[in-house]
Amino acid sequence: MNNDLRKNIVQMVYDAKCGHIPSSFSIIDIVEILYRKVLKFSINDIHSIERDYFILSKGHGCLALYVVLEKFGFIGKNDLKSFCKLDGILGEHPDCLKIPGIEASTGSLGHGFPFAVGIALGLKIKKMSNKVIVLVGDGECNEGSIWESAHVCRNLNLGNICAIVDWNHSSEQLLPTDDLLNKWKSFGWNTHVMDGHSENDLSRVLSKIDYSHEHLPNVILAETIKGYGVPLLQGHGKWHHKVPSESEYEEIIKLLS
Repeated sequence: MNNDLRKNIVQMVYDAKCGHIPSSFSIIDIVEILYRKVLKFSINDIHSIERDYFILSKGHGCLALYVVLEKFGFIGKNDLKSFCKLDGILGEHPDCLKIPGIEASTGSLGHGFPFAVGIALGLKIKKMSNKVIVLVGDGECNEGSIWESAHVCRNLNLGNICAIVDWNHSSEQLLPTDDLLNKWKSFGWNTHVMDGHSENDLSRVLSKIDYSHEHLPNVILAETIKGYGVPLLQGHGKWHHKVPSESEYEEIIKLLS
């Protein structure tokens, strides 16, 4: 899925000589289907009080969000071309003061999730039905602020929030025995597991999430592969923040074509 969006990501990194390709490839299928099938928004009124909220807590995967925002009309192709340029609005982490459709400036891991919890609580107090979806990394789940926020969500029954964990197993490099699924269960969340690169599985799990205010919060552990779609990029090695050479760029584009 989404090879055209993956090619856009590679092009942006190759031109700007910076950016995280594998982390963006890991989540692109999730972010795209959220905007296509799940989130309620209006391009004509992006600040509508009726909109749903999406927050990318793992901000270094922002290239995936940028290309999806361009696909759905929040930003233009010229914005993608000016990634990390002095005259551009797109940086290596998303800036809500510059980029239409970005709800929170993120990048310092563990900050986006509590921000999303605050939005969900405010919406519940106001008895509004907006969804709040926040995407975090599995490595990010080692931050204490993630679990403090998870504890608050469960105790306040913030059923209007859904957390999606990019479970690409990068955290297992340091914590090989970490039981992430049962950890979320122990905090009292409804837990789900899905294939983060399968259209059918993504649709199946995302469609059954209940965002009612008084229900338990939901978390989805999305099984993903860092660098998915291009064997050259897959895994947890040197490609985390590597810029392709000319020959590598040509090889990657060819594999995605």
